[in-house]
Order: sequence, then structure tokens, then C-alpha cells
Amino acid sequence: MSQALLAGLARTTRPQSVVRRFLALDAVVTGANGIAYLTASGPLGELLGVDAGLLLELGVFLTVFAAGVAWLASRPQPPALAVKLVVDANVLWAVLSVVALVAWLEPTTAGLLWTPMQAATVAGFAGLQWAALRAAASATR
Repeated sequence: MSQALLAGLARTTRPQSVVRRFLALDAVVTGANGIAYLTASGPLGELLGVDAGLLLELGVFLTVFAAGVAWLASRPQPPALAVKLVVDANVLWAVLSVVALVAWLEPTTAGLLWTPMQAATVAGFAGLQWAALRAAASATR
């Protein structure tokens, strides 16, 4: 992904700011998803065809993960290793979402739409964060 495209998406040309903005966006979206799972696991479980207990546990995980990503985004220069861990976690989440859909979930139609959509969103965050991290590394050389 070109630096110009990344800068346009992040609305800044400063490489570290690009990384931080994509981390912050991830934290907001993941946090909102986690809070929704925490506060409405029953109704969302029925809508998606997923066990409410599982959604509650995922809500706890996602909320804690989002808080960590938000903290990382608040750093003036997020450590590359920590950003790589976020990227790896996002890729793992996206893959496991699809595996769960195929292997053990029995979702409703809404769940069949939601699961790949959120997996694609998380994979998109991983791609943007990885590209921004690489651009930031290139700028410091």
C-alpha cells in the first residue's frame, strides 16, 4: 500500500500518526463491539445464533483488548513489537472467526452475514496497521 494512500486514509502525512490513527480506529470499533457483546449478549446471541455466554466472554476479551490498543494508540511513538502483536491478534481473530463459522457455530442468517463481515473488518485493520508500521519504519531509515 502506498504511503500516499495511507496518508490519505489516515488524513495525515506523519508516519507515526498514521500508525496511531489506525490503532485508535481499531480500538473504537473493537471497544464498541465488545461493549455491545457485554451489554446485550442475550439479544445479540439470539439474533446471531451464537450462545449468549460465548458472546459475554468475547465481550470481556474485546473490551480489554480495545483498552490495550487504545493505550498503545495514545503513545507518541507506539513500539513496533506491540503494534505487530496487535496485527497478529487481528489476523488470528479474523481466521478464527471464519473457522468458527465453518467448524462449530450454527448461526442465523444474520450471523452468517455478521461473522465474515467483522472478520473482514478486523483483517482490514491488520492490513492497514501493518502497512502503516512498515511506512513508519521506512521513514525512520
